[in-house]
Amino acid sequence: MRQHNLFIPTLREAPAEAEATSHHYLLRAGFIRQIAAGIYGYLPLGLRVLQKISAVVREEMERIGAQELLLPAMQPADLWQQSGRYDVYGQELIRLQDRNGREFALGPTHEEVITTLVRNEISSYRRLPLTLYQIQTKFRDERRPRFGLLRGREFLMKDAYSFDVDWQGLDRTYRSMYDAYNRIFERCGLRFRAVEADAGSIGGEGETHEFMVLADIGEDTVVTCAGCQYAANLEKAEAGLSESSGEAAAERSAAYEKFHTPNVSTIEQLAAFTGLPERHFAKTLIFAADGRTIAVLVRGDHEVNELKLQQALGAEKLELADAAATQAATGAPVGFAGPVGLAVPLYVDREAAAMEAVITGANEQDYHLRHVVPGRDFELERVGDYRNVLEGDNCPRCSGKLLFYRGIEVGHVFKLGTKYSEKLGACFIDETGKERPMIMGCYGIGISRLLSAVVEQHHDGQGIVWPASLAPFQVHLIVVSVKDERQMQLSERLYRQLREAGAQVMLDDRDERPGVKFKDADLIGIPVRITIGKLAGEGMVEYKVRDSLEQLTLSAEEAVARVYEFYKGEDS
Repeated sequence: MRQHNLFIPTLREAPAEAEATSHHYLLRAGFIRQIAAGIYGYLPLGLRVLQKISAVVREEMERIGAQELLLPAMQPADLWQQSGRYDVYGQELIRLQDRNGREFALGPTHEEVITTLVRNEISSYRRLPLTLYQIQTKFRDERRPRFGLLRGREFLMKDAYSFDVDWQGLDRTYRSMYDAYNRIFERCGLRFRAVEADAGSIGGEGETHEFMVLADIGEDTVVTCAGCQYAANLEKAEAGLSESSGEAAAERSAAYEKFHTPNVSTIEQLAAFTGLPERHFAKTLIFAADGRTIAVLVRGDHEVNELKLQQALGAEKLELADAAATQAATGAPVGFAGPVGLAVPLYVDREAAAMEAVITGANEQDYHLRHVVPGRDFELERVGDYRNVLEGDNCPRCSGKLLFYRGIEVGHVFKLGTKYSEKLGACFIDETGKERPMIMGCYGIGISRLLSAVVEQHHDGQGIVWPASLAPFQVHLIVVSVKDERQMQLSERLYRQLREAGAQVMLDDRDERPGVKFKDADLIGIPVRITIGKLAGEGMVEYKVRDSLEQLTLSAEEAVARVYEFYKGEDS
């Protein structure tokens, strides 16, 4: 392509609202433009990268036998009502009516539609297993769109759905998809981790993994082990038990006693008041779970993981109780709750249960208890993992320590089981003539989010540094002076020769100052740059790889050979 004809509206400065590095550079380099909050148009360069990402995805999906189709973005609301998600999904689901008053939703995902389609077309075990996928625009009414393509209201996604006759079949499908995702992200040149995760609003009955691109801008916390392959997101992460904490073991023999703590209602204040570290205390929090009041006890330096607690309770809704409910449950204001004598069900985190003797609230304003012994002074009927892990905690799998990173979620794989097939009637007749629900999995990749995630990891102070597999063009030819006949002749010869060999070439034939051309080239980030300048009459050019400081003066033939070698190495 000739650059003077290409629509690449580069900017010297990005708009002030561009918070993320990827947002900044994709705007400045002319890859995207914002149309409305969280809604973007993809300009020619951006679309070329999206198409390359999609091509990688399609190749890997075909490799594992998945078949591509295309489903409607506008979905009948009654399908979502049948699955039970229409009211549960929340305000992120964009709802609308047609002229006849029929309700629809713009699809954020397609479990209901694909399950209905397969239900209507397949009834025998002989036609299973089956994996179908699409690459399509999705819609979610994000409360706060931010970071450009990383959190938008309209985005491009690959979503796949598998249908098996049994759980063993799903295990095989899940593993093949998991391996395909690893290959996809490796081919995109990303540093990533596959982490154990929660199924969230998609739901399901089995394991699920998120694929996280490591980046400081990431909104998710990735927990990994320094000594083994354990990895999970913060919501799902577990820790091995630490050394016993709390008051000295000798205090276990002493009866608990109440002591006065005027205006001390937080762990921080209690630590300052007693001069003891926060790990010597236990805090009791009161929650409302589907209309019933419960309490949870965690160590003073730990935080309740509400998702773990909600799953343990089997609750649809969980929130901290208000001041009135806390007063009713404990007899004291917020900040003085304790486990001793508590009348509501008490859920005790296993770290708190293992403490020797501990200081807790006394269920009385301005008082706490010391020498409280778990299992002696309050029952341990409901012990479990109810807390967020901390960096430096013990790994649950080995003797290593847990490390924290920031991550961008770019893919998610779920074992759905029969969550949708039972509700929507997607059944098959097995070899014995019995009707059984299909066993499902679903698998998503954020295609447009990948565009930003790649830039978050591949940039420098001058602009984007595209991996060779995804760059909008492979070679950037720059003519220093289009008014110099020898420079134009050599550039045209190189342009023709490279294109005939199958290379994707962008020729900067604009009548611009060299400095402008070089700045734009660095900003756009094509992997190989060949500059045709004052040595064109001698058949010499300058050859530079975008992520290298080295610039070589070579003959035109040597430069072409270097291009071949560069991309041959990338393909190997």
